Amino acid sequence: MGTRGLDYAALAIVIIGAVNWGLIGFFRFDLVAFLFGNMSWISRIVYALVGLCGLYLLTFFGKLGRSQD
Repeated sequence: MGTRGLDYAALAIVIIGAVNWGLIGFFRFDLVAFLFGNMSWISRIVYALVGLCGLYLLTFFGKLGRSQD
């Protein structure tokens, strides 16, 4: 899995996290807690993974000005 694959995987995970936050904000419905339990070990892993992917995607700010070679 190259960097491009990691980029797409991280982006997909962050989008899932954004949808979850949208559900929380609009409907007070936490999809992760509904699926895996409120702060169970697996839901904590999901939240941590979304957070780590978000931090990884901060590196995209450095890539915005550069052209793709």
